[in-house]
Amino acid sequence: MTARILQNPWRLLLAINVAVIAGVFVHKIQLPPYVPYIHLLVDYHFGFIKRALIGAAVALFTDKVPVWLVFALGGMTWLVTLALYAKLFQKTFGFTAKTLPLFVFIAGSPFFLKNFMHTLGHFDIYGCALAITLLLMPAGSLLYVATAALFAIVLVLIHHIHLLMYVPTVITIVMIRHYLTFGCNRSNVAFGMIALAVVSALFFAAQFLGTMPIPEADFVAYLKTRMADPSRTDLLQFAYIWYQPLAKEISDTWGRLPHNILGVPVFALLIWLHTPLWRFFANLIGALASDLHRRLVIAALIGISLAYLVMFAMVFDYSRWISNWAVCMFLILHAVKTLPAARETPPIPADDQRTNIFGLIITLIPRVGIVRPF
Repeated sequence: MTARILQNPWRLLLAINVAVIAGVFVHKIQLPPYVPYIHLLVDYHFGFIKRALIGAAVALFTDKVPVWLVFALGGMTWLVTLALYAKLFQKTFGFTAKTLPLFVFIAGSPFFLKNFMHTLGHFDIYGCALAITLLLMPAGSLLYVATAALFAIVLVLIHHIHLLMYVPTVITIVMIRHYLTFGCNRSNVAFGMIALAVVSALFFAAQFLGTMPIPEADFVAYLKTRMADPSRTDLLQFAYIWYQPLAKEISDTWGRLPHNILGVPVFALLIWLHTPLWRFFANLIGALASDLHRRLVIAALIGISLAYLVMFAMVFDYSRWISNWAVCMFLILHAVKTLPAARETPPIPADDQRTNIFGLIITLIPRVGIVRPF
């Protein structure tokens, strides 16, 4: 029996991943949620400001925000994302013995659900959930493009950095599922261009016009009125981010670069451990029936990666950025599978010893982190 498990360990690895995620959750809820909690307090009380949509939504239901709401809301969002991804995988590949290694490499990746659990309460997962929703929706009408534009607007209002984090992936999904699949015409191209202009304008408004218009002391005093326990002033120490100009963020990032850059070899190792998955993705692209589709997909992947490179230069949460980059690659893989192919792409082998070892290693890695690895 042991030999059979070692030969085909994927069900066991799936079970181990569940246990690892449970452990990450138990660890996470014992930590003070500094940045996620303050985002639940900030709303549009003082006018249009950046990073305020989630707090404004919470304000519709409660005047006082308890700390546990960070974990309740974050946990619910995580579960919804898990359910959406399971449905997406079932729709794209199906759950069979042959596709189980692919599922373990994606869903069990330390870049994906495990790191979303570690960053519980942060805004990254909303981009992932909405992108998965676009992968599940019918894509044949302009309503699909309009929905994608609405999702992009919501993401920018949650946090303007989503313009670089998940909006490029949303655009790529729309390109693949709507424009490449159903064709381009004057109406849908014009609609898409207008939508892109609106989202871009909103980003610049949030970035340059969305700073808090009152003194920081008054802002903190208002946040205390929304706290269920105003004595927890330690949870308000990141209020300064609503006053910090872009130049200061970039300066801080480059000031920490000599130390944070030490994590790059670790990120490279983690990416290398996903080699069977990247090989499958490359074969999937190579099998596309249309050379134009192949070139556009490769160009989109380069564009998404360049957007993350810009993020690396601007904000220093490197572990989060590399994790979300990988998640974007996973989602584009699903989108590419919907395009016409000239041949069938063989699945990740379930009985290859090296693949099994890589699968075991990524299963045992509980997370990637927020700033530095782990």
